[in-house]
Amino acid sequence: MSALLGERNVFIDIHAHVRLYPSAPHHGRRIFPSPEELLRRYDQIGVEKGCLLPLVSPEVYEPQSNTEILEVCRRHPDRFLPFCCFDPRGITNSPDAPFGEWLSFYREQGCLGVGEFMPNLPWMDERVQNLLSHINAMGLALIIDGKGRLGGTYGLYDDVGMPQMEASLQRFPRLRILGHGPAFWAEIAKVEDNRDRQGYPDGPVREEGRVAGLMRQYDNLYGDLSAHSGYNALARDRDYAVQFVNEFQDRLLFGTDICAPDTPTPLAEFLLDLRDRGEISDQVFNKVARENAVRLLGLSG
Repeated sequence: MSALLGERNVFIDIHAHVRLYPSAPHHGRRIFPSPEELLRRYDQIGVEKGCLLPLVSPEVYEPQSNTEILEVCRRHPDRFLPFCCFDPRGITNSPDAPFGEWLSFYREQGCLGVGEFMPNLPWMDERVQNLLSHINAMGLALIIDGKGRLGGTYGLYDDVGMPQMEASLQRFPRLRILGHGPAFWAEIAKVEDNRDRQGYPDGPVREEGRVAGLMRQYDNLYGDLSAHSGYNALARDRDYAVQFVNEFQDRLLFGTDICAPDTPTPLAEFLLDLRDRGEISDQVFNKVARENAVRLLGLSG
């Protein structure tokens, strides 16, 4: 509860969304807060800055422009950091689309990474691999959302064990991939089939899953702890969470994924409680809360 009791500038949020102008309803509901609504939430939970991620793939949400994100960041330069994103079917809808031109342009405009990348295509689709190759060439961070099925949803498709992600980590060693979403974080424990990757598994981590194994093997894989999926991965087994956070303290990043003005953010309190009870050190907490984001994105402290 510490941040809620007055701590300021505790966190940098690696995963945030806003809409400068209201979008079409999503299943009858408004999605994403205004910049001012998000800033009010940030002040409540001790977030100094947040990375704003556009949604550009059309599977579920109304696509959002990169320029909208840049405009919000220009209005609040001390609080928001811009990411850009592209759909791999863009430009020419082919495996040789020249995404380097777009990436160079938006990097020059101040974009610090790419995401949230969530087309409902297989990781090994040639168009996806083409875009990843251009992001790799730029050495940029990429926030992904994954799914265990094709059709009727969003997110990159992979099989149990995430072999397609692993192939991409091998192929693109300069590509810093931030894993996010239920299909990724469910595999903090061993899963049997893709049905186990669709939601938020509960109960203790009786057998370690692929997340830890992949993070040990590939130092270009990071963990985006935002949303209920990231929080649930830790909160389902506190003892394992302490072990996991301590082992991967240099590649785990705090995030909120606030999608409405009242989206809960229990991860902030959970991490603060681990710190305050001495289950993780101040140094480990600070890395996850903000310092890893500073280093990953090349911020100035």
